Amino acid sequence: QVQLVESGGGLVQAGGSLRLSCAVSRINFSMLTIGWYRQAPGKSRELVAQITRDGGTNYADSVKGRFTISRNNAEQTAALQMNNLTPEDTAVYYCNAKWLYIDKWGQGTQVTVSS
Repeated sequence: QVQLVESGGGLVQAGGSLRLSCAVSRINFSMLTIGWYRQAPGKSRELVAQITRDGGTNYADSVKGRFTISRNNAEQTAALQMNNLTPEDTAVYYCNAKWLYIDKWGQGTQVTVSS
């Protein structure tokens, strides 16, 4: 059973930074497309950033220039570096892994940005 475990969330002031990490086990990590999603209260879950197995990335317009997604195939981890955070970034952040029929989610980590 594929497992994804997020870490790194917390409370930060506006303008601050956080780094989220997603550890993946029980699957060949290098084949996966990894996505970071977020869900704010009362809103739908949205894609924040994605990185393919070839290293291609794409970002939501709202985070371009502030967030950076990366992956380390040897360590089977993915990260989301979040800079210049704003209160609008407050949400539960989820890691997602996709490959063929596989579509797995982590448990989520809370990010709260105070003004």
